[in-house]
Amino acid sequence: MLRFVVLGYALLINAYRNNFDRPALAWTCLGVMVVATVAATFVYAAPERRVPAVLVADLGLAVGLLLITPVAKGEWFHATIPSYWIIASVLAWSARYGWRGGTAAGVLLAAVDLLTRAEVAQKDWGNAFLIVLAGSLMGFLCGSLKEMAAERDRAQAEAAAASERVRLARAVHDGVLQVLALVQRRGAELGGEAAELGRLAGEQEQALRTLIRTQSGVVAPPTAVRRGAPGQPPSDLAAALGRLTARERTEVALPAGTVELPADRAAEVVAAVRACLDNVDRHVGETAPAWVLLEDLGDHVEVTVRDEGPGIAPHRLADAEREGRLGVVQSIRGRITDLGGTAEVDTGVHGTEWVLSVPRHAPAEEPARDSAPAEEAR
Repeated sequence: MLRFVVLGYALLINAYRNNFDRPALAWTCLGVMVVATVAATFVYAAPERRVPAVLVADLGLAVGLLLITPVAKGEWFHATIPSYWIIASVLAWSARYGWRGGTAAGVLLAAVDLLTRAEVAQKDWGNAFLIVLAGSLMGFLCGSLKEMAAERDRAQAEAAAASERVRLARAVHDGVLQVLALVQRRGAELGGEAAELGRLAGEQEQALRTLIRTQSGVVAPPTAVRRGAPGQPPSDLAAALGRLTARERTEVALPAGTVELPADRAAEVVAAVRACLDNVDRHVGETAPAWVLLEDLGDHVEVTVRDEGPGIAPHRLADAEREGRLGVVQSIRGRITDLGGTAEVDTGVHGTEWVLSVPRHAPAEEPARDSAPAEEAR
């Protein structure tokens, strides 16, 4: 657009003054400017066509028009034929090569402009300075924008990688780590060769926890994945939670009707509740009673999981985080946070109660935010 604006100015001002010694040559130059403007608009539209040869040709044409001006208008001319049209090539160099390229192009055109004049007036020095300043300033701004875009791309890539590490760590915790912990407990109870197998399983569990802690940093990534995009099939969360009664002495209280959530969101909520019950098995007892309450609150659902165990000892969550135990960070809080909800825990001598609050649908778009460090499983 800028090229057409300065081209229009050059055509009008030259037509108005019409002070050519060689009119045919001058109007040929103006015709070349029209063709070059249309061609440049097409060529610069595609990034793959912005090769160095095009930029050199663009700048060379501007220099050539400045050099022809004394021939077409006479030695004592006051205004060049291309006028401000030459600034377009300076800005093209600024965008491609930053402030160095913009400054170099500006200095070249300013020098040619001044050297072709038989008499240099004060306004000519000012115009030359403005050409150099425009090239330098635009080049600096373009370079800054490129750096910002590169940093944004790196941040997005790192966030995506961190999110994937968290997802894999969650899957490992829900599967491999739980099995290793079970083997360790059963082996110690059975004794003999089973005890040795349990000891080895415990060593592998600890090594795997250390690896996960090192890779994931134990902290959720700054950009959480929002699940439940439009088009996901609905799922009955009440029915899914009802199947958790397979655990001995677990009572589940559900609303009378169905509680529909997008299938992937419902699956994550059920997995978080199952992780809460796994903690009851491990830290209170496999036959310890537990209660699960589901409430449909319209725009969101709330699941409460309660037990009557001894509660979580002070600082135990922080200690577990340092040990790489991911029960709370990933399997409970990580899942609920990824869904845009909250997971609150109330613990003490009266027992432990989790309140998981999850929006029925994920927001269409939500700005990135820093995730607060989560606590760890007991």
